[in-house]
Amino acid sequence: MIKGRTVATSVIGATALLLSLPAANAAQCGSSPAGFEAWKREFSAEAQGKGIGQTAISALMQTNYASATIAADRGQRSFSLSLDQFLAKRGATTIVAKGRQLKQSQAALFASIQQRYGVPPGPLIAIWGMETGFGSQRGNQNMLSSIATLAYDCRRPEFFTDQLYAALKLIDRGTLTGATRGSMHGEVGQTQFMPKNILAYGTGNLEVAANALNSTANFLKAHGWRAGAGYQPGEPNFAAIEAWNAAGVYQKAIALMGRQIDEGGAAASR
Repeated sequence: MIKGRTVATSVIGATALLLSLPAANAAQCGSSPAGFEAWKREFSAEAQGKGIGQTAISALMQTNYASATIAADRGQRSFSLSLDQFLAKRGATTIVAKGRQLKQSQAALFASIQQRYGVPPGPLIAIWGMETGFGSQRGNQNMLSSIATLAYDCRRPEFFTDQLYAALKLIDRGTLTGATRGSMHGEVGQTQFMPKNILAYGTGNLEVAANALNSTANFLKAHGWRAGAGYQPGEPNFAAIEAWNAAGVYQKAIALMGRQIDEGGAAASR
């Protein structure tokens, strides 16, 4: 009896203690700027507990709620277009024409990438052109504010919380800073890498085209790219393009433009 009573008392005490502790991952998502400052304080405490350093924490505390990022996240209408409409909207004919020129002028770079990763120039150039117009449109949003806002926002907090932790690690390492600029969802560099992909596949400063293209090829190889195999829909390497971007119309556009750049075919259309 005494022993059983002691065990029962211990269980009750432990349960009470657990109930009194703050919940793990206490930072609560929100759908307006109102709770963002409180969320930052809560998230910063959690991040410190997971080993994030003071440099990154200080950068996080200086972020602002990115209303433009939220508006962009709610308005990604181009991915619902038909393939022909998407190609026209994204300037595929221009991308292919410029891409063929770059394939020739940067032949040594693309040859070295293909030798190392097995990825031919076409899809890499298509991604480069699609993402930033060959580096001319890399975005001017504060990268950390964009990602922190999306981690706070209730629409996709899990995905962007992972991206935020990756961004904070990169700031601690000195790879990125709190002032780094990027696109609406926090993508940075010539081919628009998210922080988790920078950690996993990045090779050098991604604002430099050669580094970004090598990193993109590294990503594709890591997602199953096989040297010499096809990359059109239904062919072995199309799955690697699917891993780069989840939108079906984007995937088909990259495959089509890549083929036209590699083969020197007609202007971008089906």
